Amino acid sequence: MPKQAISSSVIRRLPRYHRFLTELEQRKVIRISSKELSAQMGLTASQIRQDLNCFGGFGQQGYGYNVSALREEIGRILGVNNRCRTILIGTGNLGRAIAMHVNFQQRGCELIGLFDSNPTVAGRDLAGMPIHHTDTLDGFCRMEKPVMAVLCIPRDNAPQMAEHLVSLGIRAFWNFSHADLILSDPDILIENVYLEDSLSTLAYGLNQ
Repeated sequence: MPKQAISSSVIRRLPRYHRFLTELEQRKVIRISSKELSAQMGLTASQIRQDLNCFGGFGQQGYGYNVSALREEIGRILGVNNRCRTILIGTGNLGRAIAMHVNFQQRGCELIGLFDSNPTVAGRDLAGMPIHHTDTLDGFCRMEKPVMAVLCIPRDNAPQMAEHLVSLGIRAFWNFSHADLILSDPDILIENVYLEDSLSTLAYGLNQ
């Protein structure tokens, strides 16, 4: 199936498949049926088969799925071994939490630089790396060539910072700035993250 024909909902489920399969592999599970996997993931077996068939299908009738092989194949599709060079802008509370607790390498990224505009923060260490002042961003990007940026900065600063980062070679944004980024280059990948939206969804369910 052509790449463009795969729905965003299927693509968004792939990391979840990868996570569950990783846990199964760690528990020494060798094979699993779509029915067994569906019971653990809260999806239907039919949905799982349909999702995986978008990429060619990996199961064998009467056998199910080889856990290690399926996890490796989904990891290849997701690019978890690509090590996309990534920088993080803004080391406030949220930025610090992301730098310290998100396993970038397991998600196909390599965090190579931290930046903040606060001169009292620049020079400190975080997650085993120095925090650079944003004044040094241009030189760092020209030398280290990151392709992805995590934005943990105020929403008013995000559009201008993002456009500048695009000029420095950034091609994708994980955006926590509470602003929906709309950039002049339509080929730039943007994932706008609103943690409060998840909370509102949960509150809605409780109120029904």
